Amino acid sequence: MADPKSSRAPSGATGVLVLASGEVVWGRGFGAEGQAVGEVCFNTAMTGYQEVMTDPSYAGQIINFTFPHIGNVGTNPEDVEALNPHALGAIVRQDVTDPSNFRSTQHFDSWMKANGRIGISGIDTRALTRLIRVAGAPNAVIAHSATGDFDLPTLLARAKAWAGLEGMDLAKDVTTLQTYGWDQGLWTRGSGYAVPAKGSKKVVAVDYGIKHNILRNLVDVGCDVTIVPATASFEDIMAHAPDGLFLSNGPGDPAATGVYAVPVIKQWLETKKPLFGICLGHQMLGLAVGAKTEKMHQGHRGANHPVKRLSDCTVEITSMNHGFAVDAATLPANAEATHISLFDGSNCGFELADQPAFSVQYHPEASPGPQDSHYLFEKFAGMMG
Repeated sequence: MADPKSSRAPSGATGVLVLASGEVVWGRGFGAEGQAVGEVCFNTAMTGYQEVMTDPSYAGQIINFTFPHIGNVGTNPEDVEALNPHALGAIVRQDVTDPSNFRSTQHFDSWMKANGRIGISGIDTRALTRLIRVAGAPNAVIAHSATGDFDLPTLLARAKAWAGLEGMDLAKDVTTLQTYGWDQGLWTRGSGYAVPAKGSKKVVAVDYGIKHNILRNLVDVGCDVTIVPATASFEDIMAHAPDGLFLSNGPGDPAATGVYAVPVIKQWLETKKPLFGICLGHQMLGLAVGAKTEKMHQGHRGANHPVKRLSDCTVEITSMNHGFAVDAATLPANAEATHISLFDGSNCGFELADQPAFSVQYHPEASPGPQDSHYLFEKFAGMMG
């Protein structure tokens, strides 16, 4: 890491990460040229980088991948969690090599270019991860220039001026603009994504930044799914005569999104019908029952996070992506904790004792894996009879 004194990159450097604190990290750029400002976080998954880059929950964030070999399985049009990428950029240790996977249809570098996303390779990602663990997730600018020319003072000023994710409502930026239905089921090798018979349980899914594989899992357990925008009113939701309500994952500060989402959820809870929330949806349910949320020091992001299920002490290995959490100490008496993180003891799930409503902080849809928690979709379907 260096100080932002020279606008000329070291020999061979075509990419740079400028932290708001003043540190400069040089590397080799790939993907699109340009610059983007956001929060730097680290992801510990060994697979699924395409799913990570397209997860709407990563809006406003730059991903530091701790696994060194990102890009070597290429990309394909099936392994995306949204129509467009939402993570701003990728920071990786090794240079992206030619793909070596039978499902690959495009080089990761080409995919990043085509989608306007910036990458930097040749970075000591372990050192950057340690910095985040000690100092917290920093604001930064990621930039790529084939000529190696960068205006570092301007990049630093931009990083310092960015307000950060706290207080920022990003769900409105990533949500659907119109209501639509979903009928695609789970993927199997050789057959692709299934299109099962129409489900019997009507579910409205509120899109705060929903992942496609969540919708596929709902279809797989017999749900007839309709997706509505994050700002949908209670009347909009009830117009579909749903048997259950699903609250999706999404980016940004839950308290900011909760300004318009929580009143709707409170109205739904009065119906006593089933409700299931994941990630931001978990936080929305927490706010709706009177709990508070808080910004985490470094967040939880990866496909290898251990979570303890309190009912039987089973440990689930889970996929996570969140920088905010429900403050367990503020949960009301009728909200019983069901899961906790074995990394830091933070709340990872709760259910209401007086009605069929529950939520989890992690991602049971397993995209990327693991698949330890698929039973939660079956639980939701069972609540709807």
